Amino acid sequence: MRHRNSGRKLGRNSSHRTALFNNLVTALLTYGRIETTEAKAKELRGYADSTIQWSVDVVALLAKGDKVTTVERARLVHARRMARQTVKTKGALERLFSEIGPHFATRKGGYTRMLKTRNRKGDAAPMAFVELVGLNANPVLA
Repeated sequence: MRHRNSGRKLGRNSSHRTALFNNLVTALLTYGRIETTEAKAKELRGYADSTIQWSVDVVALLAKGDKVTTVERARLVHARRMARQTVKTKGALERLFSEIGPHFATRKGGYTRMLKTRNRKGDAAPMAFVELVGLNANPVLA
């Protein structure tokens, strides 16, 4: 029985699953929209929303610029380090704190949406888009 065991295993061990979702979140923050299977998309929303929340929580501190206190600077560093555990590229991390966080500053959760698309040719797996709500897709960072 799976009592009190949340989340999908997706046929992977825990380290592989963690790496999978870290890479999916990084791709989502980089491109704004990605296509994956429905099961992965449903799980990805929670990981992405909690990562985005780290940047949303410190938007007011980022707006202060150099006028932050030592305690506020520690909060900023902590938020960046926590987001860095999931986001694996420097470009995606910068975009998270400079563009995505301020965009969602007035929103209370629900930063991603899932749109069911098609069945994949080959194995007929149901596919879905996961995208950031209200953000332009495909900015492609260099």
